[in-house]
Amino acid sequence: MSQPQAQPPQFNPYNQALIPEPPSGFGPPPAYPGRPPMPPGQPYPAYPAPPLTQQPRRGNPVGAVALGLIVSFIVSAIYTGIIFATYRHQSESTRHALYLVHALLNGAAVGLLAGLVGRRSNGARIGAAVIAPLGAFFGFANSVPLVVAERGGAHAVEFLLKADPFFPAKTWWGSHYGTEWLSVLGLVVAALAAWSLAWFAGRNRH
Repeated sequence: MSQPQAQPPQFNPYNQALIPEPPSGFGPPPAYPGRPPMPPGQPYPAYPAPPLTQQPRRGNPVGAVALGLIVSFIVSAIYTGIIFATYRHQSESTRHALYLVHALLNGAAVGLLAGLVGRRSNGARIGAAVIAPLGAFFGFANSVPLVVAERGGAHAVEFLLKADPFFPAKTWWGSHYGTEWLSVLGLVVAALAAWSLAWFAGRNRH
């Protein structure tokens, strides 16, 4: 039986051990035809970094609600002053029109501020839709004690509020005049105006 012939060693003129290639991902990039190899000690070529995507800024719903309360109070105070200064010359239709206009303006002011500060925050929109109707209500209800005080003095207001603490709210509701639907309409107008303005203003803020 013939013995297998030994394979001749690979050609290695310097009789040195073959250096294994480094694993993929380590060391300098391989040389390609037409590109000279990178000399040792030289920095690797810089590759362009991926573009950074701008993150949308978050709104501040707490600040939006706080500022909304302040603005609603200011608008309601102005409306209360207008009623107190002109109630002797107001007709019933004028009083109702002023109430609805005030509800619209109160909702618009609160909603615009909520959208600018709260941006796309749903909490800011909900807060605006709650604050604006409250401003519409208290703007009218706060004028009732002032009118009573001018007619009968401070003692009349004290006696009235002790006898019926909810008299300003009942006057706003208008149960004796059949205008309850106007009172509810003012609240709805204020809430819709606040929500709509907050949505539109916050939508355009990035």
